[in-house]
Order: sequence, then structure tokens, then C-alpha cells
Amino acid sequence: MSPSPSAHRGGRARGRRRRPAATPDHLRRLLPRALVVAFLAGGTTAFVAHDKAVRLSVDGHPRTLHTFADDVDGLLADQDVPVGPHDIVAPAPGTDLTNGDDIVVRHGRPVALTLDGQRRRVWTTAGTVDGALRQLGVRAEGAYLSASRSQPIGRHGLELHVRTARTLVVAADGREYRVRTTAATVREALAEAGLALRERDTTSVPPDSFPRDGQIVTVLRITGRTEVREEPVPFRTVRRPDPHLPRGTEEVVRPGAPGLRRVTYHRDTVNGVRRAPREVAAETVRAPRPRIVRFGTRAGPAPVPGADHLAWGALARCEAGGRPDAVDATGTHGGLYQFDVRTWHRLGGTGRPQEAPAEEQTYRAKKLYVTRGASPWPVCGRKLHG
Repeated sequence: MSPSPSAHRGGRARGRRRRPAATPDHLRRLLPRALVVAFLAGGTTAFVAHDKAVRLSVDGHPRTLHTFADDVDGLLADQDVPVGPHDIVAPAPGTDLTNGDDIVVRHGRPVALTLDGQRRRVWTTAGTVDGALRQLGVRAEGAYLSASRSQPIGRHGLELHVRTARTLVVAADGREYRVRTTAATVREALAEAGLALRERDTTSVPPDSFPRDGQIVTVLRITGRTEVREEPVPFRTVRRPDPHLPRGTEEVVRPGAPGLRRVTYHRDTVNGVRRAPREVAAETVRAPRPRIVRFGTRAGPAPVPGADHLAWGALARCEAGGRPDAVDATGTHGGLYQFDVRTWHRLGGTGRPQEAPAEEQTYRAKKLYVTRGASPWPVCGRKLHG
């Protein structure tokens, strides 16, 4: 038999428990929790108020992010974005941030730029070679570039050579040319214009120098030939003192002989004009032999009063033809004045008269004259008085 409704209600009534009444201690425990919940509810409002959505673009790569930073410096520090003296930041560092701001950072990149031969280090925030050229104000239309315009520039930078188009005025082979070039050297510019230098050719400016706009260059066509000549080498004279010779006299001990050398010359012709020959090599074929001369240092004889004024040279030429070593056919008389040996010795001479120096022979002849006059020379004696 099913239970009555009253039994269901009674059963439910019996199944519910009555909550105990709140005590003061229980209220004290609930109060801090309520305060915490109330604080968190208020903090959420402050949290939402400080959060900002901004757009940050670094080197052309944008992204949207949320930040609690107050200014641009704080944002970059939070995002680990370093900034150096060559970088661009917009808005400027230190600017306050607001929700929806756009912040752009472009890092500087070093460029080792060689522009028309002049090397310098520059900085650019452009991401490509083309952008860097425009940023640096380099007009590169028709110029030579060592890198393509579209090549990206990394943070480490790059080395870039730029040679702008220049016009040279070239005088070559009897004509004048206007040469438009981006070459790095004068030599390359001439080659591009069909005026290449041959072998020994050169130019009025250093061929490997950088060509400047408006520069005038003359091509020097050089031809030449080689000549070999044999040339004498003069000998030198060696003088040696001799105490046995009277002062003022000389004696050639050995005659000199010239040497010989073989010389190679190169004679250039520049643009049809011949130049003076230029020595390029030399060798000695025969060395010169020096001439050796002895000169007297012995004091000469004393003067002989009464005989010094006479023409002794004329007498010597008459007696012996002016030869100090002359000897007559009999061999008994010799020297300038044809002394016999006995007379020579009596006058103080030694040896044979033809072996004595001419100065001594004249001195002895004067002494003989003082004692005997011109009688010893019966034929030529008259020469003494002219």
C-alpha cells in the first residue's frame, strides 16, 4: 500500500537540517574574506585602466601588443628592443604612452661607403641599398654599384662601392675623345673606350689613378729601340813623389791606357717625337790602366853666378839635340853638353853624365863655364850668347 502524501511531506521535513545560528567568532572569520573579495573587485578596475594596446614596428616588422609601460622607454625596455645613438625612435624616447599609439623603431646600420674613390663610414636606417642611397643623398642613376639596389642591409651593415658616371677628355692618336665612364681607373676607362694602353704606353696622369669628372688625359704612345755602343774609359794619372829627382821635374814611369765598356741604350719615341737615349745597362770589356808619373822632391842645385843668364837651352840643342841621354858615336861623350866622364867627375858628378837629370847636367856645365868659358864647346859655344 502506498504511503500517504502526508508521509512524503513528513519524510521531507525530517530529511532537512536546520542551519546553526551565526556566532560572533564566525562573523569575525568571514569579514577578512569579504574585504579581500571587495579589494580584488576594485583592483580589476585599476588593472583594466592601466593596460594599453599599442602597435610596435621594429625595422619594418609591426606587431600589436598590450603593455603597462608608462612611456616609450619603458615599452622598449619591456620588449628587449635596444636603442643606440644611430637609431630612430618615433615618438621620441620618454614620450608618454596612450592606448592605440604607434611606435616605430629603425635601427642604424653601418655602411663602409666608397664614393668615387673617397672612402668613409656612414650610418643609415634604410633596409635596402636603394633606400640607403636615397637617404644619403647619393645620385646613383647610371652609376656602378657593387651591390644590387634591392639587396637588404642587415644590422651588421655592408661595404658599398659607388662610382658615378664621369666625362673625361682624352687626347690619343692625334684625336680628341669625350669618354663617359664609371671605371675605377684611367686605364680601365681608356680600355672601355677602345683606347687601351699597349706595352710601354702611359698617360699624362697616373694610369691607375681614379678618373675625375672633366679631367684631361693625354695618351702617350711609346715605342723604342735598343742600341749597343762600345765607349772608351779614360785612364787616370797616378803621381808618386821621388826624392831622387830634382824638384820641378817629372818622369813617366808607365804610360796609361784607356779601357773599354759596352753600353746598352734605349731610345724612346713618344707620340712620334724621339727622346734622348737612356742608358739601361753597361759592362766593362777592358779596365783602364793608370798612367804612373814620378815627380821630383829633391832640392835643385844652387845658382852659379856669372853663368845663369846664358842660353843653356840653345847650347844643349846644338850639342845633343836637347836630349839628356844623348851619347856620341865614340861613346866617350854624353848628356846635354857632351861631357867626357873625367870632366864630369872633376865637376862633382857621379856615374856617367847622360844618366844624370837634365837639371844637374846644366848645373855642372855652368860650373865648367865659370872656369873655362865657352872653350869646352868650340863649335856650339857661341849659342850661349844668343
